[in-house]
Amino acid sequence: MSRLFGTDGVRGVANSVLTPELAFKLGRAVTKYFAKEGKPEILIGRDTRLSGKMLESALAAGICSAGGDACLVGVMPTPAIAYLTSKKQATVGVVISASHNPFMDNGIKFFSSTGHKLPDTVEDAIEEIINNDCDYANRPIGEQVGIIDVDFNLAQEYVEHVVGTLDCDFRGIKVVLDCANGAGYEVAPVILRSLGAEVITIFNEPNGININENCGSTHLENLKRAVLEYKADIGIANDGDADRCLIVDEQGQEVDGDQIMLICALELMKIGKLKDNVLVTTVMSNIGLHRAMKEHGGRCEVTPVGDRYVLEKMLEAGYLLGGEQSGHVIFSDYATTGDGIVTATQVIRSMVKNNQPVSQLAKLMVRYPQILVNAKVKSKQGWQENPTISQEIAKAEQEIGENGRILVRASGTENLIRVMAEGENQEQLDCLAHKIAEVIIAEQRKFDL
Repeated sequence: MSRLFGTDGVRGVANSVLTPELAFKLGRAVTKYFAKEGKPEILIGRDTRLSGKMLESALAAGICSAGGDACLVGVMPTPAIAYLTSKKQATVGVVISASHNPFMDNGIKFFSSTGHKLPDTVEDAIEEIINNDCDYANRPIGEQVGIIDVDFNLAQEYVEHVVGTLDCDFRGIKVVLDCANGAGYEVAPVILRSLGAEVITIFNEPNGININENCGSTHLENLKRAVLEYKADIGIANDGDADRCLIVDEQGQEVDGDQIMLICALELMKIGKLKDNVLVTTVMSNIGLHRAMKEHGGRCEVTPVGDRYVLEKMLEAGYLLGGEQSGHVIFSDYATTGDGIVTATQVIRSMVKNNQPVSQLAKLMVRYPQILVNAKVKSKQGWQENPTISQEIAKAEQEIGENGRILVRASGTENLIRVMAEGENQEQLDCLAHKIAEVIIAEQRKFDL
């Protein structure tokens, strides 16, 4: 049996894979696990998906059936739930979201009382409870049944927290903000306007089914056009749960997570706040980021793909900044997880402090050509042991030589095998990456991987 929890909680098509019954069981199991520490108080936030309220109701019912209390805070970014869970000393925080995935998907992920994602061992214990929960006779009854509370005012505390991380205002800065019709559609504009920025919002009218639809951090085309149309200083794109951020500069050019991390790392290095001058990145980060950090007297620590692995390395060594090329950036002084709104404000701060446009700040890094091709598969199991696939990867590595690299890995959230090729010749990279992806797909059909 495959593991219930993936790299970012439990995720799947809502009401098919991620059913209300499963949400109920998750709520019940997490409550039973943490009940040994006293009566659990669990904070629940969600994004704007149509299925969110359905899963929220089932999850809360499961919590109450096991004797825990649930507090519903409504639509809220993932990093806001992480922050509020810690600040309010809740037992657990829960986010109902599938991040950048299409609206029909949804997910449930948990945060500990410190605001950090639950470790694998705790997730495994919760899954074990779900698989063996037959203790119906001893369910709480009477006054021992949990209660459901509603508090939609906690968003202001998150707003005040983010605003409080800045030592300057944004007066004179014009921002186009793409809210992805997602969880940040209310709080993100409030934060930027509180700092004095002129804010033009796009894709901030969620209707339950338009989250991430041709918008947000995975679809920058409309943001690029809007930045040029409004002659804005910067464009900001969050994803569905607002834990990631990508930037568009005043010329309409994309500034990716690697460039964002470099801009912020160099700012911290200027004031001596980047511990050991180390930036924590994943294997997906561009070689240009490594070279730029080295040129400025810093270095990168590399982890597997996934913001949880970045955070583990940061906590282990006390590093203050890390993230992913996709725009998950963690500032450990301000957040316990990736925070797309904090990231955006830190980039604008760099603009203000240096009196430079984003385009100039982004030029500090030369971005080497990098191709990412997704091979859609029925199963992510077994591809690494397939000799034909291995031979094709080795052949590509030999062809690209020391001036680049090939990275093949399974997606943590979707049935995809991702093929990344990086080097100096884009045409060569494109050919190699697509060839590997074609072999993976062909071998799956042949051997039903």
